[in-house]
Amino acid sequence: MKTRTSILTLVMLFAGLTICFAANPTLGTWKLNEAKSKIIAGMPKNMTVAYEAAGDSIKGTIDGVDGEGKPTHSEWTGKFDGKDYPVTGDPNSDTRAIKQIDDHHFDLTVKKGNKVTMTGKAVISADGKSRTVTVGGTNAAGKKVQSTSVYDKQ
Repeated sequence: MKTRTSILTLVMLFAGLTICFAANPTLGTWKLNEAKSKIIAGMPKNMTVAYEAAGDSIKGTIDGVDGEGKPTHSEWTGKFDGKDYPVTGDPNSDTRAIKQIDDHHFDLTVKKGNKVTMTGKAVISADGKSRTVTVGGTNAAGKKVQSTSVYDKQ
């Protein structure tokens, strides 16, 4: 009887976690829609962004191109709690902090060497099919930059 109860408890726990993460509109793969985006020349582009559950955290895998068109790959694992979490593979940032405002709105902060280099927001459409990320900050050359990237859910 204890075995059956334990198994049932575990099944319910995993079912509950699956439902919680399935309801998160951020999870999944997002592809840049360049026609709808406003990215200045020479600025890096995140071509594909994938978010997946990683235990009680979220793992972001970002593939894109740098300002010269060379391929880039970075990863971030953390929570949408506004705290800094390390980034690997991105020479322009050491940490990212994402704060979930509600199911469809997120604030983000990018830092290099404990200095904020970019801030922005992400908004997921009501139907969950598109995501708009607007960022502004200072690039490596000290120039003010701003971009709006529109992504389609795959």
